[in-house]
Amino acid sequence: MNYKNNLFKNVKLLILDVDGVLTRGEIIYDDKGREFKVFNVQDGLGVSLLGKAGIKTILLTARDSAVVHRRAKDMRVSEVIAGVLPKESVLASICAKYKVKPKDICFVGDDLIDVGLMERIGVPATVSDAPKAVKKYASYVTKRGGGKGAVREIIELIWQAQHLEDRILKIVKNLAK
Repeated sequence: MNYKNNLFKNVKLLILDVDGVLTRGEIIYDDKGREFKVFNVQDGLGVSLLGKAGIKTILLTARDSAVVHRRAKDMRVSEVIAGVLPKESVLASICAKYKVKPKDICFVGDDLIDVGLMERIGVPATVSDAPKAVKKYASYVTKRGGGKGAVREIIELIWQAQHLEDRILKIVKNLAK
């Protein structure tokens, strides 16, 4: 088993930042003040399938947005925790609610406000286009950028490390029935 597999083999909960992780970090406003974000479809399917395989995902973001709640519903995430700073302030309640230890959590963040939580969990990860100051706190830096499949990359590493690939394929085949 290689280093990456060892890193992800005990992950029981995935926590994702949104802007810069599930998106490229851009927020578009139209002239009526409506907010738009672009999400990666492969990331979304990966999150949904990970949940079906028994590993829950939480979105944890400093900004509350109706768009995020809509995407969370599409991906079937377990919970959206929005408008929270510092992010590490909710770690104890997350651990209690989901019956996990911090060492069993993978958190993917992309900016300085994510470092506090990255320091407190077992598998801190970041995206390839994160600032250097954030990368030094990550146990894993994705090859892909935020909003460009970085989340799916992490999810596939979890699948591989926990030998879930066959289970995922069965889930996908059953979706077609």
